[in-house]
Amino acid sequence: MELTLQQKNNRQVATWLLIGVGMIVVQVLLGGITRLTESGLSITEWKPITGALPPLNTTDWQIEFEKYRHTDQFKYVHQYFSLKEFKFIFFWEWFHRLWARMMGMVFLIGFIYFIVKKKFNQSMIFPMVILFFLGALQGAIGWIMVKSGLVPEKYFVGHIQLTTHFIAALVLLAYTFWFALSQLPVFQHKVYSSNTRNLLLTILILLFFQLIFGGFMAGLKAASTAPTWPSINGAFIPSSIHELSPWTQNVINNKITIHFIHRGIGYLLFIASIIFYVKSKSLNNHIPFILLRRAFMLLIVVQISLGIGALISATNPSVFIFFGVAHQFTAMLLVICITSLLFLVKRFKQVAEV
Repeated sequence: MELTLQQKNNRQVATWLLIGVGMIVVQVLLGGITRLTESGLSITEWKPITGALPPLNTTDWQIEFEKYRHTDQFKYVHQYFSLKEFKFIFFWEWFHRLWARMMGMVFLIGFIYFIVKKKFNQSMIFPMVILFFLGALQGAIGWIMVKSGLVPEKYFVGHIQLTTHFIAALVLLAYTFWFALSQLPVFQHKVYSSNTRNLLLTILILLFFQLIFGGFMAGLKAASTAPTWPSINGAFIPSSIHELSPWTQNVINNKITIHFIHRGIGYLLFIASIIFYVKSKSLNNHIPFILLRRAFMLLIVVQISLGIGALISATNPSVFIFFGVAHQFTAMLLVICITSLLFLVKRFKQVAEV
């Protein structure tokens, strides 16, 4: 069937948005590498324009290194760093920021192009405003996160700020992907099942909190405090999960409690995913849904396996980086997959008025 002009325009907009989705995935992965290599505080200033270029000569490198030497991270963690080692961590933070700039340019140039060519329709205006707002907010949160580590007696960025940055990136990812799906004709044919949608919403809530506690795990470097599985240092319910007062502090700052919650939600997520997979088996007349349903279950299994691998390799930095980045990448694939499923599955079919 030949596409109408509007459908062709919508597909072009969707392609642009999907390129943005791919760039967001890369950006989050670069953020993960930056965190795992302890590179995030290597650049102590935010220069949106001039900061796009790295130091170009020895003098410039010495100036940047001297700024880093004034941070407590250098004084107490990396005090033996040479200029060569500083260049390594500087690269990852610089590249992370450069990719963010490139991503902004791709969105801006595409936006201007589609405006000039009149390929946007009126329904796209408000979602586009939200998209740019989320992008700007993410950049602001990123700098607030870096600033949280550039204060006395802080050796790394704050885990709450890190988690906020991570969740905001995933919200931007999900929103951009949802926007793209709304422009693709193949995704306009829906699946109608109230029970299936309710299960997906339950999984989404579990996944949301799992990602938050995953961010806490990463920000607090908690994996190395209990590099064992299935037990947590020999216990399934460690006694130290109550050691902070008031108890709510344990949920935010106690590494062992965060271990316990993160693992517990993971088990619940696995069980809920199995229930969804079994209960939705009868919905076999929609090929995209069938493929996404299988992909989601596979990703859950892979994600749990990578999480276990990250735990037991936590004391081996080179191996841990691999599992940590792979774990983060799979988390993003899960977000994309659950977004697709929720886009397809609706509770009731709307009946047109006669």
